[in-house]
Amino acid sequence: MRPVSVLKIPASEIPKIRRRLLAWFARRKRDLPWRRTQDPYAIWISEIMLQQTRVAAVIPYYERFFARFPTVQSLARARAETVLERWAGLGYYSRARNLHQAAKEISARHGGNFPRDHATALDLPGIGRYTAAAVLSIAYGQPLAVLDGNVARVLARLGAVHGDLRSSSLWRNLETAAQTVLARNAPGDWNQAMMELGATICTPKSPKCVECPVGLWCRARKLGITGDIPAPRKKRTTMKITLAAAVLLDPKGRTLLVRQSGGDGALFSRMWQFPALETAADAASELTEYMRENFKIVVNGNLKALGTTRHAVTFREIRLLPFVIRLARLPRLEGSRIAALGGLGKLPVSSATRKIAHAALADSAKVRVP
Repeated sequence: MRPVSVLKIPASEIPKIRRRLLAWFARRKRDLPWRRTQDPYAIWISEIMLQQTRVAAVIPYYERFFARFPTVQSLARARAETVLERWAGLGYYSRARNLHQAAKEISARHGGNFPRDHATALDLPGIGRYTAAAVLSIAYGQPLAVLDGNVARVLARLGAVHGDLRSSSLWRNLETAAQTVLARNAPGDWNQAMMELGATICTPKSPKCVECPVGLWCRARKLGITGDIPAPRKKRTTMKITLAAAVLLDPKGRTLLVRQSGGDGALFSRMWQFPALETAADAASELTEYMRENFKIVVNGNLKALGTTRHAVTFREIRLLPFVIRLARLPRLEGSRIAALGGLGKLPVSSATRKIAHAALADSAKVRVP
């Protein structure tokens, strides 16, 4: 019989692979909160959170988020600020914004139910091919195969596929292969089994080949080249950035936060942040001038450096230079807010802002370090 394209596995062997992998998954799957339900809303939330985020990190956020927004209607009714507060610390905040907008559309246009139609699901904000296939297969049993980095790596090793898996032509071939081997009578379990295999056994480095339930059919293992597949992706050139940030403090330990929509605001996820600017040379002088021009605050040497804090965002290496400026009274500015420096954990702020706040808290004798 003709082999499955790319995988080079005879079609007659595919049913055996399905049985072995599904049996392994039934025995070895991790007990994750979103696997205890077939509620499409819960599955959708988990899939969005799991994008570019480790399972262990997602679990507590998922549980807190779901406790606060137990239904799509409750999420749709919530203020954007409240949604971001519950997401704070998880990163990639566009996910939360898209999630909130999609919830509004589902509530208004789809009766509060995640749409069953594939094309309709793809029209929702933040829903791509992978997420649509995951939700529709797991929640509704639709025969749609998922393809993410874990699944692509499993398929590539099974077929000893060389090259950049993310190239458009090879990715399309892997999508075809994933759909071909899909267990159509159990698509949700199959997709989760493939992802579980890639996450726990067929890992990027040091795969546990002796524990693999489908190792018998793995060409990369037979050829001794599992370590060479997939081929390493070309890394984007690292961009080094230095940001100077002003932590304004009044006698009550309160600070001023702003929102910057463009420029440096993107480095703080366009959420509440300390006034900041990118600097190249004399950070103190540039920050002093920035505060005078943009906030009408005359520093007059009242600027205390707190040392350097490191931060990384995708391809950017960021050097954070926080400065404390103590004022008798904080200015009231349009588009700003005043908050307790020690209470920023309750606000939607980025991890970079949290690092700056912790540096200021550690320096301040008036505010307890949490």
